[in-house]
Amino acid sequence: MVDMEKIVSPEQLSDGKKELAEIIGLDAYKKLVQHFGGSYLYINKPDTVIRSERNAEICRKFNGKNYSQLATEYNLTENRIRSIIRQKEVIS
Repeated sequence: MVDMEKIVSPEQLSDGKKELAEIIGLDAYKKLVQHFGGSYLYINKPDTVIRSERNAEICRKFNGKNYSQLATEYNLTENRIRSIIRQKEVIS
């Protein structure tokens, strides 16, 4: 087994791994490798992460009638707002 403590610089890593270690920091990279090493890890796009919070916020603001107001506020169609509310109701 490779001793992760022997890695003291991102320069010791191959290109893709080096870039990740530079972005998140070498210590965080080592933790990531130790915890998830050998497994497939998918990282969502920023808009996907934000979309979940946006949809939760829409549901919190929904008062039973304000589809049009929410559609305008979030630059979405009323149909999309209705769909977001329905999805929340199915989950709850």
